[in-house]
Formats: sequence, C-alpha cells, structure tokens
Amino acid sequence: MRASRLLSLLLLLQNRGRMSAAQLAAELGVTARTVYRDVEALAAAGVPIYAEQGPTGGYQLMDGYRTRLTGLTADEAESLFLTGMPQPAAELGLGAQVAAAELKLMAALPTPYREASNRIRQRFHLDAPGWFREPDAVPHLLAVAEALWQDQVIEVRYRRWAPRPGVVGRRLQPLGLVLKAGVWYLIAAGHGEPRTYRVSAIVELRRLPERFVRPDGFDLTRFWQAHVERYERAETAEVAVVRLSPAGIAALPDVLGPRAGRLAARTLTPADPDGWRRVTIPLESVDHAAAGLLRLGADAQALAPPELVARITATLRAMTRLYPTTSGD
Repeated sequence: MRASRLLSLLLLLQNRGRMSAAQLAAELGVTARTVYRDVEALAAAGVPIYAEQGPTGGYQLMDGYRTRLTGLTADEAESLFLTGMPQPAAELGLGAQVAAAELKLMAALPTPYREASNRIRQRFHLDAPGWFREPDAVPHLLAVAEALWQDQVIEVRYRRWAPRPGVVGRRLQPLGLVLKAGVWYLIAAGHGEPRTYRVSAIVELRRLPERFVRPDGFDLTRFWQAHVERYERAETAEVAVVRLSPAGIAALPDVLGPRAGRLAARTLTPADPDGWRRVTIPLESVDHAAAGLLRLGADAQALAPPELVARITATLRAMTRLYPTTSGD
C-alpha cells in the first residue's frame, strides 16, 4: 500500500510540478505528516526531490528527472474506461484505481501530449445527472459490481411498480451495468431473456457462492441500445395513459424531453369536444411519472395505471390540506 502511495506522490510531482504538503495530502487522502515521511523515504531512495520554503513553496523534483515506473496494475487497467467520470468510479469503488491510472498515463506521455491532455481536462467536463436532480441512492451498487466482476449469482429483493406494485424476489446473473442520465441500471439474466433493473430499486442483495457462465454472444452495448429503442417507442408494459388539454399537449416535450415527446405524440387520440386528447407515455416508476405529470397541473389527468392515479390523488389531497380554500369577506 505504501509503495503505491510513494509512486503516486512521485508521479504527482512529475506531472504537476511543485506541490505543497497540504495539496499532496489532499490528493493522496493522507495527512501532511504522512507526506513528510513519504518525501523522506523517496529522498533516501535516491529520488532528487527537494523543498522550497515560503507561501509559494512546496516539494518538487530536480529539473529533467522523470520516472519510468508507470506500469498499470490489473485493477487500474480495468478502471481506465471510467477515466473522466470520477463520481461513477467512486460509486463502483474504483476511485483510487482511476486516479492512479490517470497519473501513470500522464507520466508515460511525452511532454507535448501531456500538455494537450491537461488542456482538454481544463476545458471539458462530463456531468451525467440532469439539472436539479440528486443522484439515486445506490447502497447495493458496489455489491452488484463485485458480483458482476466475478460472474457471481445474486439474490435480490426488488421494488417494482408494474404489473403489480410491491417488492419481489429475484435470482439473477449480472451481465452488465449501465449509467444513463445519472441513473444506474443492472442488466441481468433470470429465468428468461436478460432484463433491466434499476439499481436504486434493489432493497436487499445477497451474493451467492454459485458462479455462472456468461451467455455466448451477449453484447452489452447492443442490448442497451435495443432496450432504449423499445422504451422510447413505448413498446413496454410500463406505460401510463394520460388525458391532456391543448396546453398540456404543447408542454409535453418539456416534461418528457423532445424525442420522447415526439414519440408520445404519435399515440394521441382525436380531440374530444373540449379539445382534450389521450396519449400513452412510457414511464419508469410511479414516483417519476407522478412528478412529471404534476408539473402539467390542471392540464393533465392520469387515467392508468391505477397506482399512478392513486399516487397523484394522494399528493393533491395532501397539497389541499396544506393550502385550504379560504372564503373572502
């Protein structure tokens, strides 16, 4: 563990130049006192490292010194696909590996390419979750990821809302994880074809000693693309039937997003005498559906499924208690 930290410290100084003990401690997740000891150990090993005092001082390497100890460990190599995505990497328990892999990659690059890489890092950033949206709580994500790495069978209790709401038990073979718009999804095989499960809906999980063999020909990217296409075409049991006013129809793309709004618009029925029309909307959960439809206010009426109607009704009753009708003088 200490050897890995010493190498990380050395690569930080090589890649970034002068750094204070406090900066190094923050990067390495240790105390400043540990940094002092590590610097002494590197100096004793012959690394030309020195310190400069003062407000702008810190540790740095002698000009021209470069280490070639940049070999990636197996864990670091496996984490490379998450480079540039620190939050997902941390959720999967790979934050330290990603940071170490990035340091080694930077150290191995010639100076001009390393400078170009820093320019890109300073100018582009990926932030997956949508606006005003907290990431889902995913307490079982790490256990799912570990089972996925090991081709290990898991037993879960999973909160579903269709066709009948409730918590159900499942015995699953994890085949892949997908991060979509800040939400983690597990693709897993059960008794039939692989299906998609929202990781935040897993309420209990147990890893079993049993291993499984991944199905030949399974391609995670192709599976997910097909799933997205089916979902966006509303070819799924998880749909809601909604009655909309003309204003609600116009606002639908703002609630669902432009593409989903266009797809939902294809299901619109002819207008009734008041101009209202019915539409079928693909939905992920009762909570998600209710929140979206409530944004439309009195321009939307949920008709199905019953649990969605009940959720919106309960919310409106609660709001009525908060905002009671008052009569004027």
